[in-house]
Amino acid sequence: SFEASKCDLLLLNIIYMPLNLYRTIVITLFFSGTLLAQQGKVDVSVDQKVTQLMALKKEVNKTQSVIKIQIYSGSRKNAEDKLEKFKIDFPNHAAEMIYETPNYKIWVGNFRTQMQSDRELIRFRKIYKEAFSFRSN
Repeated sequence: SFEASKCDLLLLNIIYMPLNLYRTIVITLFFSGTLLAQQGKVDVSVDQKVTQLMALKKEVNKTQSVIKIQIYSGSRKNAEDKLEKFKIDFPNHAAEMIYETPNYKIWVGNFRTQMQSDRELIRFRKIYKEAFSFRSN
């Protein structure tokens, strides 16, 4: 009878061991998703003075003039040709065609300082001899 109970215990352990293992796996998987998930909320508080300063900077930037470089003034056809050529020669610079009676003009850049515009003007004049800089509002 002692042998039978030992066998019974061994049998019970064999039967219940997978159940306990499955139970442990299910519980671990269930809680691991909850434990690893992170949720948060970030509140950013901005001082009223910072908001006022940003608004003031926008107003100042609107009233500040910029320096442009004109590389051409003349007929529309030649202006279109110069614009296309400029985009190939200097692909990193934005250029625009403007009409001011009676000529079409090609303007380049929105430079903040004279030093920036002068540096680029030297480069542009190697190809566009008639280029010059001017202040625009």
